[in-house]
Amino acid sequence: MRTPEAHREAVRAHLARRQRPADTEVIPVERAEGRVLARDLVALADSPRFDNSQMDGVALPEEALDHAGTWPCGPMIPAGTDPDPLYPDGLHGRLAPIMTGARIPRGTAAIVPIEHCDPPSFDAPELRVPDTPAGQFIRRRGSDCHAQQVLLPAGLVLTPIAVGVAASQEITEVEVRRPPRLLLCTGGEEVRPAGSPVRTYEPSAATIPDANAPLMAAMARRAGIDVVGHVRTGDDPDAWAAALSAELRRCAAAGTPADVIVTSGGISHGAFEVVRQVLGSHPDAWFGHVAQQPGGPQGISEFEGVPVVALPGNPISTLVSFHLFVLPALAPEHCPSPRLLPLRGHAHGMEGKDQFRRGRICLDAHGADCAVEILGGPGSHLVAAAAAATCLVRIPAGQECAGGELVRVYPLL
Repeated sequence: MRTPEAHREAVRAHLARRQRPADTEVIPVERAEGRVLARDLVALADSPRFDNSQMDGVALPEEALDHAGTWPCGPMIPAGTDPDPLYPDGLHGRLAPIMTGARIPRGTAAIVPIEHCDPPSFDAPELRVPDTPAGQFIRRRGSDCHAQQVLLPAGLVLTPIAVGVAASQEITEVEVRRPPRLLLCTGGEEVRPAGSPVRTYEPSAATIPDANAPLMAAMARRAGIDVVGHVRTGDDPDAWAAALSAELRRCAAAGTPADVIVTSGGISHGAFEVVRQVLGSHPDAWFGHVAQQPGGPQGISEFEGVPVVALPGNPISTLVSFHLFVLPALAPEHCPSPRLLPLRGHAHGMEGKDQFRRGRICLDAHGADCAVEILGGPGSHLVAAAAAATCLVRIPAGQECAGGELVRVYPLL
């Protein structure tokens, strides 16, 4: 029986062996949030580009630094204005009213905020200024970054701040990695799509709605993975293979060939384990158990040249398996590292299997993570109880975890 770590590495290696060359694409910077940068992003210019005022106030000449005094005021320097025509000889013997972000005239030694002047008015012909240290409230050219400096490294997931950094350098387009293309396959005779004429909530119903396809699609998209197709099938092996083959062809014809197939259900030891029946004979296939609950049955294989990751079909088993095995292989940049937090309450582990319980990370009065609490029971069918979960909590096999004990926490995206 594999450990979760061994299976995670097996999935990663299985997909890596069949990985296509990393495609990239150039997109507008305003649409780049959440994408992975393909190349280092280099500054085109110093930032700030010129010495400028940090405050709305007055620019002081050198001679005004030594002592408080009253000085005449020259013309106003609004932001975006070249000060040289206004002060062609630089700043000598007078103050320059100036706005935040405006380029300072030559000879400026410091900036005094207007509220520290007497009177605190831009309309006054002269102002009294206090003793002022040299360099006060001046933003120097290049104090943030210099031209040709690497601002954002390749492999970075572009956040809104990173998008703003690129735009601040007048970079309008960025080269990003093409997201992995995922084809989802869910099914079983008991599963019905939403809106099916067979109402799964009727008292006589023997079927359930398909929650796994929307669940996996949402998890994938949040991690920057492109879901290019979905097929829902029954338990007939020939029909299953035909439907999956047709969906692969459709994706390819649309210009979005699938990089990987993820299936849900059909891999355990029942009489109708269609995924295992179709894919189990491939020479690179592995179907077996991982020492965890939920999500014990797992598999990897290949179908028509496309790698397959086969997950169990209970919704929470699917959630846990997708988070632990699929996301780290396809979108490692989007996967936060597990960390240790003290447990609120207590938990008792299963014999022989690590449990991944749904949990919620608790915050202290300052908004920092301070503890984790377990939500609901361990059953792999308990979907409603998982709605408030923000993490998975790992309880080692056979271990009694008391309140306050450190446990490993896997934040959910």
